[in-house]
Amino acid sequence: MASPSTGIRVSIDIGCYQHSVAVGLPDGQLLDEFDITHEPAGFTEFFNRIDTRQLEYGGTVKVALEGYNGHARPLDTLVRLHEYQLFNINNLKLARFKEIFLAAAKSDRIDARKGLELFQLADHIPLAKGVLQSVSATPVVNDQLKRLTRRRRGLVDEKTRISSRFQADLQAVCPDLLAITGNAENSWFLSFLTHCDQLTKLSRLRPDSIKKIKSVGPKFAAIITQWQPTARFSHEADYVGPMIIEDALRLIDLKAQIKALRHQCEGLMEASHIATRVDSIPGFSVICAAELAGEIGTIDRFRNDGSLALYLGMAPLTKSSGTMRGAKAPRHVNKRAKAAMMIGVDRHRKQVPESQRFYEKKRLEGKGHNQAIRALARHLCRVLFTMLKQRREYEQRSP
Repeated sequence: MASPSTGIRVSIDIGCYQHSVAVGLPDGQLLDEFDITHEPAGFTEFFNRIDTRQLEYGGTVKVALEGYNGHARPLDTLVRLHEYQLFNINNLKLARFKEIFLAAAKSDRIDARKGLELFQLADHIPLAKGVLQSVSATPVVNDQLKRLTRRRRGLVDEKTRISSRFQADLQAVCPDLLAITGNAENSWFLSFLTHCDQLTKLSRLRPDSIKKIKSVGPKFAAIITQWQPTARFSHEADYVGPMIIEDALRLIDLKAQIKALRHQCEGLMEASHIATRVDSIPGFSVICAAELAGEIGTIDRFRNDGSLALYLGMAPLTKSSGTMRGAKAPRHVNKRAKAAMMIGVDRHRKQVPESQRFYEKKRLEGKGHNQAIRALARHLCRVLFTMLKQRREYEQRSP
């Protein structure tokens, strides 16, 4: 029997409905193999068998799995709640590892054993060590911000799609009606469209009825009454009109949900060390700060500012061979954090003269807008890393 201080290693090959589990020792000895279903009964079986092995061999439990914070949910969360040390298997680096160390065949059981092999080789082969990425514990408030901001981003994307369809249909049915507003998503305009069950009835509304519509004041009531005598509807109004009204109602609902999620983020930000620091940087709004706090989770995940910059998509990977020197865009990037960083930095440079001068310098060098923004963001990653490590607020240099 192994020494009690060695602990056990667990590797999980994640599937849609069933997961393959391999349990072994640090020296590579295989102790157990079994399958579990992706349901509470399967999770209970998993932890019962692992706890039994831990009592038998002692030491710490290290668990490696693919699909962290994705297909592995909620198993990955439960692993952390059981205070096991969790490792995420980087799929891109794992593919490279498999190219070099070929396997005789491929199956769920073989893939599960591959994780045990990585544990064994991590101390000797840098490539194997890079495949296994330790998952650091993140504050609960940042996990909440991640869920809220991802939910909000999904609703914003849905609103954009519906708004495009809504305006295209309205342009086809009654272009003059669309022309009375500068923004089809204005609250007064949406309230006006949804006041009747048919679009054609809007042209016959009386002035006193128009004034009672929510968000329609005297100014917009005058615009509506001026449009009514010349209102014209196409032959599609009878069957496309209800679709337009349905989309308008959905836009009203989405705007309310997005606003509510923003308020929730504002309420949580004060408890987030990362969000409050990011929010202190000029140009970074509540949403940008909340998104970055949620996606970063904890600064302990990153060894240095270069690692953080790579994660945010603000630094290229070097690519060289012989006398050739170049760079390429990293593939393992958090796209949500990258988008929030790009938006925040673009606003930031407009508020900080020194950052604006750096941006203009890069443009004069022939860089495009996005390239110049990423160059500025790379410098801000250094600042942000130091701020989060030292728990300092952003300090703007005096001119």
